[in-house]
Amino acid sequence: MAAPTAGLHFTDRLFEALDALGIERHFVTLHVGAGTFLPMKVDDTDDHVMHQEIGHVSAEVAERLNAVKTRGGRIICVGTTSLRLIESAAAENGDIRPWSGPTGIFITPGYRFRAVDMLMTNFHLPKSTLFMLVSAFSGLETMRRAYAHAIDTGYRFYSYGDSSLLFRDNPRIEIV
Repeated sequence: MAAPTAGLHFTDRLFEALDALGIERHFVTLHVGAGTFLPMKVDDTDDHVMHQEIGHVSAEVAERLNAVKTRGGRIICVGTTSLRLIESAAAENGDIRPWSGPTGIFITPGYRFRAVDMLMTNFHLPKSTLFMLVSAFSGLETMRRAYAHAIDTGYRFYSYGDSSLLFRDNPRIEIV
């Protein structure tokens, strides 16, 4: 097992500040595996088999998250594993369903996100499945700039490093 390290940035003081702002917290169950952090060993992403992780989204949490969206709020996942779990539980229309079981969802650029709006995560290794996920989420060029800034200014990387708050890339589609 591996630690879900993105959540380690949250202190009691930070939770109190979020509560004071009226920001809701909803928890899912994750069984994070070390395979999530392994580097790619194939040249073609189609040949990569993603390590499965076990997760659970209760009916109550699914209902509350859907209510957030209905009110115009945003779903912010803390950690890539939480994001993978919520996206596994999301229907095509973005509704989050109660869900339990293994997920081997492999998110690469081109993936159409259904439910998650923002992501808090640490800085990941290049050429990793996690860097592919954040590049799919916020755009490859955005992530290249963010990582260049992080390197230039001395951010700490990997599981116990510094964190980032990422917004979903929403490229505009124009029909001509």
